[in-house]
Amino acid sequence: LPNARKTEWKAACHRELDTLRECGTFELVLRPHDRKVIKNRWVFDVKPDGRKRARLVAKGFSQIEGLDYDQIFSPVVRYETVRLILALAALEDWHISALDVRNAYLYGDLDEEIYMEQPDGFARSGKEQLVYRLHKALYGLKQAGRVWWKTLQDFLTKDMGFTRLSSDAGIFIYKMKDNEVIIAIIYVDDALFVGRDLSKVNEVKAIFMSKWDCRDLGDAKDFLRMRIRRKGKQILLDQRDYLDKVLERFDLSNARTAETPLPAGYYPAPNTEAPDAKRIKEFQVMIGSLLYLTLGTRPDIAFAVAKLAQFTSNPSPDHLKKAQYICRYLNGTRNYTLVYDGGSGGGLEGFSDSD
Repeated sequence: LPNARKTEWKAACHRELDTLRECGTFELVLRPHDRKVIKNRWVFDVKPDGRKRARLVAKGFSQIEGLDYDQIFSPVVRYETVRLILALAALEDWHISALDVRNAYLYGDLDEEIYMEQPDGFARSGKEQLVYRLHKALYGLKQAGRVWWKTLQDFLTKDMGFTRLSSDAGIFIYKMKDNEVIIAIIYVDDALFVGRDLSKVNEVKAIFMSKWDCRDLGDAKDFLRMRIRRKGKQILLDQRDYLDKVLERFDLSNARTAETPLPAGYYPAPNTEAPDAKRIKEFQVMIGSLLYLTLGTRPDIAFAVAKLAQFTSNPSPDHLKKAQYICRYLNGTRNYTLVYDGGSGGGLEGFSDSD
């Protein structure tokens, strides 16, 4: 790299290490003879504003179950629940305020004894033979997500007085003395605070931000790659930016559009030919991207995507062509938006299948 760029990236690495030291993430100790020492790597990213970001990530795949970690499951909020809360916000004219927690995983204390090598090129001068003893969860560790989740949940419920919703682990309810309700939607390190009174929403949000190093995003503009827009009493949701990236990835941005998700009367048949590794990979990536859109804001392609997803283990050329057909439909309907209209005079309607 040119010297100027090299200096920028090295500075980003040093900023990351300084942050880890300030959080008490590790201490330098002698290499243990009876414990495995895991390795690490740098992950680099350029932020939308041009900032260089370096993150030190542990190679958690080398951890040993039962020794280096136990449970690793970490719950996240469901998309359906997020949309339900946003629909309620439109009906009740609630305010939606957003934030994200910086370096969220570094706030969780580790119960296990884990050692990690110093990163290449950044070993402490004169102490190159020492290793890190990790005290805090580091990105890449198997249990990092779960440790952060437990820390966050304990703070919200025990310190702030929130009650976690039993049906969805990512929703927390806070009832104030005047019966005002604040709802917190948590997805790993992203959070929305929803309530009728903006001053009270900001009050609760400020308490949360006093505990963690957060970035205040103000009125919610996006969440889980869903763009959130407000027009009067309407809340509009779409995944336009993500959809554009999907179409660009598969070179379908300028493809001829289709009027329906699948051709009328189409029934996919199993592939009887030998598996093609290249086709399987392309098909699986495409179906995975379409499933993400289905879960978010495009229920109109749910049936078509679910039908083709049955053949991900051995797709035929026709299956791949029909997956591209769905993309062509999305290309022609990229401006479609989910609209929650709080001024329609209606409300929430529930439907049940009496199976």
